[in-house]
Amino acid sequence: MKNYTITVNGNVYEVSVEEGVSGATPVASAPVAKAAPVAKAAPAPKAAAGAQGSVKVNAPMPGKILAVKANAGAAVKKGDVLLVLEAMKMENEIVAPQDGTVASINVAVGNSVEAGDVLATLN
Repeated sequence: MKNYTITVNGNVYEVSVEEGVSGATPVASAPVAKAAPVAKAAPAPKAAAGAQGSVKVNAPMPGKILAVKANAGAAVKKGDVLLVLEAMKMENEIVAPQDGTVASINVAVGNSVEAGDVLATLN
């Protein structure tokens, strides 16, 4: 019998596989869940109180921040790319909903975000 440790979607399983006779079908025992430490991304930097803009740019879906394309204080036009969000192996550009000035960027590259999280604010 051989023992293996397998990680699937962040869950660690201990699996035992019985070695069979040549030509026989191997039989695997049911996996046993094992607690695994999950690495968390550093918390997103928070903008100073009062630095928040009146227009909030929210995450449309859960994902991971791949790139920050705009900085606080930058003037942007409607449709300009602010961030790149990876979700389901696709890169999604998060764009400015209107003309304005970037008041704050509330995430950093590598942060994981949930749907509805405030990614940036504009004035």
